[in-house]
Amino acid sequence: MIWLLCFVLAVLASLFRSRLRLEAENAVLRHQLIVLRRRLHGRVRLTNHDRWFFIQLYRWFPSILQVLTIIRPETLVRWRRAGFRRYWRWKSCPPGGRPPIDTELRGLILQMSIENPLWGAPRIHGELLKLGVEVTQSSVAKYMVKRRGSPSQGWRTFLRSHAPDIAAMDLFVVPTIGFDLLYAFVIVRLDRRNLAWINVTKNPTAEWVARQITEAFPWDQAPKYLIRDRDRIYGSLVTRRLRAMGIRDKPVAPASPWQNGFAERLIGSIRRECLDHIIVLGEMHLRQILRSYARYYNDIRTHRSLDKDAPVSRPVQRIGSIKSHAILWQASSPLRSGVAVFSTQRPQASSRACLWCLCCRSRPRRPRRAGRRTDVIPPIRSWKFSDCGL
Repeated sequence: MIWLLCFVLAVLASLFRSRLRLEAENAVLRHQLIVLRRRLHGRVRLTNHDRWFFIQLYRWFPSILQVLTIIRPETLVRWRRAGFRRYWRWKSCPPGGRPPIDTELRGLILQMSIENPLWGAPRIHGELLKLGVEVTQSSVAKYMVKRRGSPSQGWRTFLRSHAPDIAAMDLFVVPTIGFDLLYAFVIVRLDRRNLAWINVTKNPTAEWVARQITEAFPWDQAPKYLIRDRDRIYGSLVTRRLRAMGIRDKPVAPASPWQNGFAERLIGSIRRECLDHIIVLGEMHLRQILRSYARYYNDIRTHRSLDKDAPVSRPVQRIGSIKSHAILWQASSPLRSGVAVFSTQRPQASSRACLWCLCCRSRPRRPRRAGRRTDVIPPIRSWKFSDCGL
């Protein structure tokens, strides 16, 4: 009964409405039917044209809110207000605007903001002025990186900042041809992955380790921290020597070799690239091999963590012919072994003939002797530039 009364009142009220209002309401009803027919699944999807149509009719005839069914009246009012703000934002913009900034300058501002998280727009603007770049401070603030919280450095930045003052040491075992055990001692600097010291002994003691540490670090080049494992060989004598040199001892947790990852990674590289391909004859033989590998590791071998550079930085050389040089080569022993490696160094010019030039692909042959093995493994080689004239 109530809905019938409402219908009668609506019919009576329509007699007093203008014809334009009735046509606007009919247009709104027809457009809503079109939108509902266009729906496939789920909720109704309105396009920008639909929103514009409803907003324009609402501006002219606010009474159409009474016939809206697929959207709420407050939604239509919100659309109109948003359009009003965008219109006057566009209207109030100056026709010319500020001159555009080059892409390189925007990249420089972004890079300075990322690499210096504690710098604000005034500091970066001052640095740019000292570099001769004329730009406003508001433009600098516009192209800076947006941070939510307070700027702070991450663990990677923290470790890189302290890497020059940290070193790591460790011992590893190498068996010989007579089934004896030799102990190799290594010390590596963390900043450039530099192999600072390597030596060999048959009977490692605390006195021997303390002497190796003293020889590895001069008094003016000692690191502030030294990472090691909890081996019993590092006794009180080693800790006293470290304290006397101003080095803070940092033993890792028990049964946690991954905490000394730099030294473990170095030992793995020595085994994979050198010792796994060589039968060690004795202590002197192993010391000679490891020192040769240390020179190769520091001066020639490239590292991914150093942007494909060596611990002792190597210049890029493009002049000369490429020549191979043996790094581990035992001329007096029938056991020749190694791994092929590459480098690009240009040695001093000499009158000696090349051992193996890529130009001629030739190699001087040696006369075979009775009982000598010929199925040898190729030695570790490095490729260098040479002035051989071929």
